[in-house]
Amino acid sequence: MQTILDPKWHLFITVAKLGSLTQAAITLDVPQSMISRHISQLERACGVRLFNRTGRGVTLTDFGRELLPRIEIIAGEAEELADVIQTSGGLPIGEVRVGLLHSAVGPMAGPLFELVRERYPRVKLHLCEGSSSQLEELIADGRIDMAILLREWDVSTNEEFVLTQPKLMLVGRTGEAAVAQPTIDLEALEGLPLVLPCRPHTLRLRLEKLSKSHKIDFNCVVEADSIRLQWELVAAGAGYAITSGLFERVHDSRFAMSRITNPELIRSVVLSSSLRRPNSLATRTVQKLIEQEAPRLLRNIA
Repeated sequence: MQTILDPKWHLFITVAKLGSLTQAAITLDVPQSMISRHISQLERACGVRLFNRTGRGVTLTDFGRELLPRIEIIAGEAEELADVIQTSGGLPIGEVRVGLLHSAVGPMAGPLFELVRERYPRVKLHLCEGSSSQLEELIADGRIDMAILLREWDVSTNEEFVLTQPKLMLVGRTGEAAVAQPTIDLEALEGLPLVLPCRPHTLRLRLEKLSKSHKIDFNCVVEADSIRLQWELVAAGAGYAITSGLFERVHDSRFAMSRITNPELIRSVVLSSSLRRPNSLATRTVQKLIEQEAPRLLRNIA
């Protein structure tokens, strides 16, 4: 069913958050002229401008800033009410937006789509991929309902459900001495050429803290943000990567891995949910499905 709130107000919220009619049009996949027209109609109905037009986009007027939080509350309540009406028969209905890490697309995207299609045919999945920082930004802005993320620290918030906790490994080419044994002490990494993600990636920040607390000099010779890039650089002889081995090609004969010990480094794979999206039956259902099925899927590839 259509939203109870006039859709023009949803456009208002999107434009206000993005600060650009062009970006709003791209995000919503609609013509920019339509957004401009609907915003103008709202302004005429209000009898006052909602946005200041600038050369770089739009900014809220004083009245627009006053209106935005109140409209967001109404929009959230309207969507929740629409969901109550729509799902009164007990079946989850509607769109659910899920973000996946680049490395989680292979093992997770297909199985998740198949499970939702089989069990909840009236739920429409909207999947997107990105880095942890990109997905966290989408969650904070309320542009996706939930995302699978990596955490390099202890997870204690109610908004995040721990799916699995793999141990970090040193990855090198097969036959190299540093990865010849099942384990390697953290201090043995000092001086090794490392292929690491750039700041502010959480693994890089974690290693910097470990460097100070354990007085170890980690030698980053090249930066690569994606796991795929890191592994290909390792294969080319650039150095060693540090990873959980969870989503990667652990059976590729080109590589060998040693678990890092003393101390053992544990990473958390979590499902993080947005507080700015409607808590619909469909989102709750998909969230529960991921919490139940993702650990099994991840175990199968670890």
